[in-house]
Amino acid sequence: MNAFSHALQARLEGLPVGLALELPGGQQVGPADAPVALRFHDRRSLTALALGEIGDVGAAIVEGRVMLQGSMRDLMAAAAGLLRGDPARANASWWQQMMARARSRAVHTIARDARQVQFHYDLSDDFYALWLDPRRVYSCAYYTQADMTLAQAQEAKLDLICRKLRLAPGERLLDIGAGWGGLLLWAAERYGVDATGITLSRNQHAHVQRLIEERGLQGRVRVRLCDWRELAAEGGGYDKIASVGMFEHVGRAHMPEYFRHVRSLLRPGGLLMNHGITAGGVDNAQLGAGLGDFIEKYIFPGGELLHVSAVLHDMAEAGLEMVDTENLRPHYARTLWAWSDALESRLDEALAVLSRQQGPEAAGRALRAYRLYLAGSAMGFERGWMALHQMVAIRPDGNLQTGTMVGAQSDYPFHRESLYSGRSTHPPAP
Repeated sequence: MNAFSHALQARLEGLPVGLALELPGGQQVGPADAPVALRFHDRRSLTALALGEIGDVGAAIVEGRVMLQGSMRDLMAAAAGLLRGDPARANASWWQQMMARARSRAVHTIARDARQVQFHYDLSDDFYALWLDPRRVYSCAYYTQADMTLAQAQEAKLDLICRKLRLAPGERLLDIGAGWGGLLLWAAERYGVDATGITLSRNQHAHVQRLIEERGLQGRVRVRLCDWRELAAEGGGYDKIASVGMFEHVGRAHMPEYFRHVRSLLRPGGLLMNHGITAGGVDNAQLGAGLGDFIEKYIFPGGELLHVSAVLHDMAEAGLEMVDTENLRPHYARTLWAWSDALESRLDEALAVLSRQQGPEAAGRALRAYRLYLAGSAMGFERGWMALHQMVAIRPDGNLQTGTMVGAQSDYPFHRESLYSGRSTHPPAP
């Protein structure tokens, strides 16, 4: 065994789970009965593993240069042990930050954002249906009880958003990034609002249109295929605005413009709920150890994460006052593990679905990428590399007498009783 193999063996011995490696020449390193095994076809990928660049190893698995045996949970435990540092603390230099901002400005045009969103969300509705809940809610669930199912936790999340927005019958709700329509339909059917959603995904748009017609909600619910920059305020502005799992696609350089535009769409005194993934590190442009590059290439091209402090700064600069912020980070870890476990239980079906649309080779790459993305993201939220913040903000109307308290200047009550009592301030619509 040469020096490189000795060094690999020493690294493997410190891992929390057993990991066996087969080197390009056929040499075996690590325990023969390990729960996770990786077979390497090139030395470049092996070097990446030795250096702790686990995102590069993941890319090699996707491309077929490394073969994987073992469960996703065991693989992620081994991957975390191979890291040489905290990937959320990979601080960017001033030059890297400047280049990242310049790139952010360039890649987030209306046309390019549409292509980037469709790359991910239009992969296959049938594929997503295999591992999402029946409502296809593709964002962090809210586990208020230890024994909740994914479907129950997603409904709890939808209702929490409605309660935080204090939705009332007849109000006009805008959902920016409406997905497969979970929040739109929940708010319309249970809170009696007039709901408008926008999306850049053609598949999602068609799906929501079909649900609106099936449920007889024409005239009360509508969905548009457009960018947030193309939406103008109508009728004096929306009473409430929700943005769930969408602002990660806006880009750091466009975030001030985004919140200014959202403010222009919101009536004075109205409420905004901004629910999305935030960075665990304050200054890093993306996750280190090759993880950010993996997500950019295979999952969310153009996606950018900001620390919550940067988000709140841009929100305040736009004239929106933050009145409530909550971190649901462990809830997203559990959500992602639920998705990952569901996908792992239906791998043959998933490959067949993707193969019908893309052919077997591309389907295999996509499936391997999503297996690693879901499990890797769950690990990232568990370890604090990323967070999930719900931020409620108001557009103050300047009238000190508006609201339930002098100076509220909005519909917000400045207390949390209605959020966690399990009851809505407003009863569901009949």
